[in-house]
Amino acid sequence: MSGPRVRTRLTLGDQARVASIGLRSRPLRATLSALGIAIGVAAIVAVLGLSSSSQAGLLAEIDRLGTNMLTAEAGRTLSGQDALLPLEAPARVSRIESVQQVAHTGTVGGVKVYRSPLIPPVNTNALQVKAVSLNLLPVVATSIAQGTWLNPATTTQPVAVLGALAAQRLGIDRVYTGLRIWAGGQWFYVSGILGPAMLAPEIDASVLIGYTAAQRYLDHTSIVRGDPAEGPATTIYVRAETSQVRAVQSLLARTVNPAAPNEVDVSQPSVALTVRAATAGAFNNLFLGLGVVALVVGAVGVANIMIISVLERRSEIGLRRALGATRGQIRSQFLVESIMLAAVGGMFGVAAGVLATVIYARTKQWAVVIPVEAWAGGIGAAILIGAVAGLLPAVRAARLSPTEALRTV
Repeated sequence: MSGPRVRTRLTLGDQARVASIGLRSRPLRATLSALGIAIGVAAIVAVLGLSSSSQAGLLAEIDRLGTNMLTAEAGRTLSGQDALLPLEAPARVSRIESVQQVAHTGTVGGVKVYRSPLIPPVNTNALQVKAVSLNLLPVVATSIAQGTWLNPATTTQPVAVLGALAAQRLGIDRVYTGLRIWAGGQWFYVSGILGPAMLAPEIDASVLIGYTAAQRYLDHTSIVRGDPAEGPATTIYVRAETSQVRAVQSLLARTVNPAAPNEVDVSQPSVALTVRAATAGAFNNLFLGLGVVALVVGAVGVANIMIISVLERRSEIGLRRALGATRGQIRSQFLVESIMLAAVGGMFGVAAGVLATVIYARTKQWAVVIPVEAWAGGIGAAILIGAVAGLLPAVRAARLSPTEALRTV
């Protein structure tokens, strides 16, 4: 009469419980080994999360500022000289049917800006002086941060408004009565400071004055039929109907300068910002590479602890083999143990990466975006690394014969 049938097949739950014993019996070693996996996964999740969040924030800012702004700038002539826009160019552009707003600026050449005449001439801070039309702010989607904007009276006087970066470089952080700067050998009173102009970064590094003041005090003058005239403009900012931006863009150069449209550079600033958002992740490749290195180091650590574990637990392996455990069960025990170790590290790494992304994105007031491929890929990579790192130790453990293993008991 035969005895009861012995069950030799372990379920996945049984294998997980057996494998967890090795981790729970050596918690410090397991924690340190999982740390390398956690650091690598956290780096990957944080880099992808921050990249996606920053792109989402930039695209949201572009939507807020509007994608319907075009610029037409004076380019180069065929001989390589700086081209000049016709004085009547802004008026011609405003007559295009789908154009909603037109503003313009004229760069005043050869004028240096200083905080005072005592500053060494070489310390120019790379600032420009621009004559501007009064409707500039709404067209370029910026506003006054401090003080007041120019008005019909101050455009005729030595009064200036500083771009955000210009104020920073001049060491001016507030506007007060009597505040002056030295520009082109002339004192100009500062009436205001602008906020950042994302769609027109050249405004940020500029000192803005009226066209009449530029003509009167800085000789920004053109001659029309023998008489001096204000100007010329060097950049024209255009707001078009959103649905007609492409059509207006195709007409802009020919409208600005019908005689030489090739001397006009036309662009759409929002497109440049969108490209910047799309390519922002290129710089993150370095950090992704560091995350992969950390994962490799973690894999080496997991493999190392599993090899040591096999050596230290030879008696356990021999006893289990003597009690009927098959080679496959021994192999799966150590392989599952390695995968569990890496998976735990991967989950903690994902949590750390998500937390870092949330904290940083909140400080920047970005929408928090964690791509699915970031956390899913992180955990998947951790499990794969655990399987690869634990394969050799598991095979070595399975090859031990019961008699050889029990010699260490």
